[in-house]
Amino acid sequence: MSDETRDILKNDSGNHPSEDEFLQLFTMNQRRLYLHILSQVPQTADAEEILQNTNIVLWKKFEQFRSGTSFLAWACQVAHFEVLKYRDRQRRDKLMFSDEFIRTVAKEAIENAELLESRRRALAYCLSKLRAKDRELIQKRYAPGVGGKGIAELLGRPVNSVYQSLGRIRRTLIECINRRLAVEMGQ
Repeated sequence: MSDETRDILKNDSGNHPSEDEFLQLFTMNQRRLYLHILSQVPQTADAEEILQNTNIVLWKKFEQFRSGTSFLAWACQVAHFEVLKYRDRQRRDKLMFSDEFIRTVAKEAIENAELLESRRRALAYCLSKLRAKDRELIQKRYAPGVGGKGIAELLGRPVNSVYQSLGRIRRTLIECINRRLAVEMGQ
């Protein structure tokens, strides 16, 4: 472990969370941590592997986390070092982003994590408010490997009709999400 890693993980305050508190923070932040890692690597399988390695370090170092500080920021720092280790192993690949670029993306991912989580919650809420038929059409469209033409064939509808319906549903979702976010932000 590098000195930089030790400094970030060092905890001298003695304000340790209980295992239950740590587990709650750990579980609550898994999705955000995964998305943070995914923003820095090109493949989901690599992000999942890095997340697992990060989780191992977090569990080993959980007593070094200070209650009252940002768990996500701490976990993202650990993940950052795991991403750097991954990048060192991948150096032989020809297409690599600079460390500066990766740091910039990671910083922006942390800064935007709360907004993205709010948007995800709003989308889930708005999807639940759609008519069942519209929700099913959107779910079919965004299923892996399915396009508008395939859905049209599956439903026995003209392709243009499917695209018009998808456009209408997307507009409805965007309007609903924007209203939901405005309410959430108190505007």
